[in-house]
Formats: sequence, structure tokens, C-alpha cells
Amino acid sequence: MELNINGGSKLAVSDAVFDRAFNEDLVHQVVVAYRNAARAGTKAQKTRSEVNGTTKKSKKQKGGGARHGALTAPIFVGGGVTFAAKPRSFAQKVNRKMYRAAMAAILSELNRQGRITVVESFDVDAPKTKGLVAKLADLKAGKRPLIVTEEATDNLYLSARNLPYVQVRDVQGLDPVALVGADTVVVTTNAVKKIEEWLA
Repeated sequence: MELNINGGSKLAVSDAVFDRAFNEDLVHQVVVAYRNAARAGTKAQKTRSEVNGTTKKSKKQKGGGARHGALTAPIFVGGGVTFAAKPRSFAQKVNRKMYRAAMAAILSELNRQGRITVVESFDVDAPKTKGLVAKLADLKAGKRPLIVTEEATDNLYLSARNLPYVQVRDVQGLDPVALVGADTVVVTTNAVKKIEEWLA
């Protein structure tokens, strides 16, 4: 198949990458796994054995109502937690074949929806936010554009830094969450070729 390049010409691309059937279950699994891998998993609570406090019996055995020992027990304020949370990893295993298939499915669906804009090149002369905003306005990239280049320059990164919903990625840093969340994906022809090499 062919993609329209902004300006009139066309670019031949692989059907396996840009015209693949959309598999919602697979895409959902990969997106969830990618987001879970970014979770810190550092939540920690103390059990009754870890709480700093005396283990001395709090009151006499008889005549004081309920019989109980240490005040570090979970039923007391300041005591330990019954099923205390501990640091853990939220990572989920995703096979390389699954990940690549999901990326191709997302790109294909974006293409079908007309949300991929191919340009010959995309860069700014100086690290100025104003210049990048003007370029994106010319391309009608929407409020949440994703800019994908073969190798993003420092000027491009710095220009997009102050724009809260504009993301800049090189091909190596492309991920499913960024693709799914973008209104429009602005991608250069060289980046398209590298994506094809990666996913085909």
C-alpha cells in the first residue's frame, strides 16, 4: 500500500505494518503491560512484628475486659497492618512477537482513521517553542500530536518541552501508550522506513 506524503507524493509501505487487522484484545494487553512496567511498586506497610513498640502485655489478664497482649497488634491504633503491602514488581511478560504485532495493529488503525501525517523531514532551526507551534498548526496536527523522527534533535526536544501535550520520539523510543494517546502522529519518511524494518 501507499501513504500520502504531505506535499503530494506517495510512499510505498508494507501492508503487514500499516494495513494490519486491528486486534483490540492484543493491543489492550500490551498497553496495560507497558503501563504496569512503569509502576514503581514501592508501597510498603509494617506488620505487627515490624512496628516499633513494646511487646509487653498491656494490662492484666483478668478484670480488664478483653484479654490482650502487645499494643502492636492490628486492632489497636498505631499497631501493625494485618496484610501489609510490600514492595513488588507489576511487570507483565509480553513476548516480542506480541509487542510488534500490537504496534503494527495500532499504526494500521491510526492510518485507517487518517491520523498519520507523513512528512519528508521535521525539525526546527532553533530551540524555540513558537516555531514548533507554527509548524504543527500548518500540519493541523491537533492538540495532542506525537512527532516521530529517525533521530530527534536537541532543538526539537527543547522546542517541545514547554508544550504539555506534544511528544517527541525517535523510532527506538516509540511505544504503544504514546501512539494510542496521540491525536495525530507526525512521522518522517526515514522514520517510516525504520519502523518497517523493525516491525515487518
